[in-house]
Amino acid sequence: MTAIFKKEFMSYLHSVTGWLFMAFMICLFAMYSSVYNLAYGTPYIAYSFDAVLILFFITVPLLSMRIMADERRQKTDQLLITSPVSVGKIVFGKYLAMAAVFVIPLLLFSFLPFFLSSYGTVPMAENFVALLAFALYGLAAIAVGLFLSSLTENVVIAAVFTFIVLFLTYMMQGIESLISSTGNLATRILSVFDFYSHYSGMISAVSDVTGNSRLTTVFDLTSIVYFLSIIVLMLFLTTQSIQKRRYTMSVKNFVMGAYSSIATAVAVALAVGVNLAAGALPSNYTSVDVTTNKLYGITEQTRELVKALDQDVNIYVYAAQESADGVLAQTLERYQELSKHIEVTYIDPLQDPNFANKYTADDISQNSIIVETDKRSKVIDYYDLYETQLDYATYSQSVTGYDGEGQLTSAISYCISDDMPKIYFIAGHNEYTFDNGFLTAIEKENIDYETISLLEHDAIPEDAQCVIIHAPENDFSADDADKVIAYLNNGGMVIMTMEYVQEEQSHYERILSEFGMTLQRGMIAENDTAGYYQAPFYLLPNIEDAEETSGLTGQHKYVMSPFAQSVTVPENSVEGMTYTKLLTTSDKAVLKRGEKQVTTYEKEDGDIEGPFCVGVKAQKELESGEGTLYVFTSAQMFTDYYDSAVAGNNRQLLSNIMGTIAGHEVSVSIPVKSYTLELLTVPAQTAYLYRALFMIVVPLGLLAAGLAIWMVRRKK
Repeated sequence: MTAIFKKEFMSYLHSVTGWLFMAFMICLFAMYSSVYNLAYGTPYIAYSFDAVLILFFITVPLLSMRIMADERRQKTDQLLITSPVSVGKIVFGKYLAMAAVFVIPLLLFSFLPFFLSSYGTVPMAENFVALLAFALYGLAAIAVGLFLSSLTENVVIAAVFTFIVLFLTYMMQGIESLISSTGNLATRILSVFDFYSHYSGMISAVSDVTGNSRLTTVFDLTSIVYFLSIIVLMLFLTTQSIQKRRYTMSVKNFVMGAYSSIATAVAVALAVGVNLAAGALPSNYTSVDVTTNKLYGITEQTRELVKALDQDVNIYVYAAQESADGVLAQTLERYQELSKHIEVTYIDPLQDPNFANKYTADDISQNSIIVETDKRSKVIDYYDLYETQLDYATYSQSVTGYDGEGQLTSAISYCISDDMPKIYFIAGHNEYTFDNGFLTAIEKENIDYETISLLEHDAIPEDAQCVIIHAPENDFSADDADKVIAYLNNGGMVIMTMEYVQEEQSHYERILSEFGMTLQRGMIAENDTAGYYQAPFYLLPNIEDAEETSGLTGQHKYVMSPFAQSVTVPENSVEGMTYTKLLTTSDKAVLKRGEKQVTTYEKEDGDIEGPFCVGVKAQKELESGEGTLYVFTSAQMFTDYYDSAVAGNNRQLLSNIMGTIAGHEVSVSIPVKSYTLELLTVPAQTAYLYRALFMIVVPLGLLAAGLAIWMVRRKK
């Protein structure tokens, strides 16, 4: 087999065919990649691969047409039949020679992601899965060309047949849709010959809520099994095609011919069976989410919630299944695999236009979701599944995040819960307000919230599970402070934040002193470079191990606490009190007093040395239960701007606290999954050099080398 491989491989290099194939592949791929990746700046090379698939219609027939047909035309196939080497090894050696010629340009393509990474963030895993999908498609096409070449002695006929068959495998999806839009037996049979659908199973472009198209890449075992089975089957059929020429009409050879036919039928059945078995496996075993933003992945929070379900949950997708959002469909499939209590049903709005009226009086968009249990239902509009951003320069919307898992998990939790906890925001002292991202995190925990003024109430409402006091600029009255203290001493929970103000807030700070803590006014400057972001006032405090910081204490996990003050926590134990520090600074931090102008971040006279506590949970034991007070000395940490700098971890911290209020063992507030990577910025000069090198110099050099070798050998 090795000798056959060397002979065939060298024959490609000694003729123009192999060099022409490689030159054409490199030139065409460079042309598209220079547009998509260099000019448009997309970090995904899958766009370029998808564009050059049409290349196989021309290059594969060119590469494979002579491999077997020429042997038959020159009668040298008799040597193959009578060779001491088995026909199977001969066929495999010839196939490997063609595969080697095909793989050489792919090795060059594999360096493109590393080259692009110099100009921005490049999703390496997605790009190499795209390379794998392209390679499998090409190797399967070569195997088809090898088989068709073995059926004839005319190289032109072999090339034409290969072109037609490969074209049909590429267009089969469109042919199926012409036969039936919903699918039938004929389309299922034809789908066996659908190369492109299996290729796009690993690299697919789906349209989002704004109508824009994007690539989603997964490592799909079923697609890999499909292409490998096609390759093996084509090699087997090629072997049988050659073997049959040995047989004459003698009884013995008739038996051998029958054996060959049976073996062919068994091989086809085996290939079908392997693919059916792979397709029957749950997608969590066959698909690995390699997307940078983990679009298809399910978090541990969702897994715990769904696996613990003990009641049925019906999820209705308001769309026909064949036209449903692809990413959403993948997400729903993951939910179904986690629990037998979840059933997903697609409702075609054209066939049942009044279905949604049972659940809401509002009009809902196509692809919207309705989650229902015996207790209640919840409608999730399709537009809430994606986070969009308006470009004020062009007045066009672009998708910035996918919130399918977050919305679904929250809706399931809501529909199975017995009641809805209630929290109150305190107003009337010029308090800050939570940004939308943090309010959404509260809503996802299925917590109802309301803003009240203490002046209008004799006490904190009895149904309050928690009270949030968000950085009042004006001091509380003595009466307002007493109401909060009374609520805490009655087993309540309060979250209070601080923001530096010129005037002391003695009544507000009295709430702290009730729990044995005091506020150190000023602003903390961190002098440990690992403890701040860009400037020493933008703290990246140490995240202590606690229930509230679950999922935030790993490597490269940060919470940002800008412009923070310090809260003192008793070092010695206090009877009836428990203190849990959540966020702390290093001992290199200093507290800058507000009375004087800051001239240096280093310690000056009058500054206080660290370490400092900027987030703490204090619990007071009571006769019945306990009062809980959370204190965060930075109000700015609850803004979307600073939260985005630490990948949503500030919001996750709040979600963890809200999860304890709602009684969840884990938070059911799943953050929005950030959507796309920033575009690459490739200098024009580099792009011109890339085009000149790989569209002109390298292809022409390969052609020149091939012609030179061919001319030299011809003269000999």
